[in-house]
Amino acid sequence: IEQEPINGEQPDYVIPTDLPEETNVGKSAIYKEVAIPSNEELQAMSTESSGWGQGTQVDDMNRPAGCLQFQEKYGSHAVRFIMDESDEKVIYLTFDEGYENGYTPQILDVLKEKNVKAVFFITMDYAKKEPELVRRMIEEGHVVGNHSVTHPAKGLPSESLAEQENEIMELHNYVKDNFGYEMYLFRCPAGIFSEQTLGVFDKCGYTGVFWSFAFHDWDPENQMDESAALEQ
Repeated sequence: IEQEPINGEQPDYVIPTDLPEETNVGKSAIYKEVAIPSNEELQAMSTESSGWGQGTQVDDMNRPAGCLQFQEKYGSHAVRFIMDESDEKVIYLTFDEGYENGYTPQILDVLKEKNVKAVFFITMDYAKKEPELVRRMIEEGHVVGNHSVTHPAKGLPSESLAEQENEIMELHNYVKDNFGYEMYLFRCPAGIFSEQTLGVFDKCGYTGVFWSFAFHDWDPENQMDESAALEQ
């Protein structure tokens, strides 16, 4: 069945109607059918933290080896460390608003000028402090993603199972209630996750999104120049 329009626009995805009741799907072009875990199954999953660091090794297609290994290991969950192989050269541009140094309006201006869409992962603090920018992201056709309520420095695995679910769903409900927008992508604070965390994504109907290349933008005094960035 086709989904109801969001913010007046019809989304370009269709949720299958023939899935078993225990199956969950995310709400994007990268959705993955996954089994919804029970609380008992979640409790049994590993809580060991994994730090995200894809390394510098690449395969013959220039894909980061760490992304490929994690996608193979955890691919049964609704998570993307790398997108499926494609003949097209596509860059998925994402921005995390856990740390923000005042550049988002300029970023939005450039994206609008170039007709480029991106994903902005926001925290609860950002949603409350910058509601007009969040509305602008939505109105200009960008995807707004969930970056947790509190952005715990030690990652979601440092919290209880109930707290992990709340980190996702409290912000989800806040954005839905205040902006009329339903989020479906999640980015782990600090890139830290566990198997149990990925299971929480499955339960909450979210797809976890990681990255293959990132700037250390939290350190303004230690930035590469534009030419170096283009070579990456």
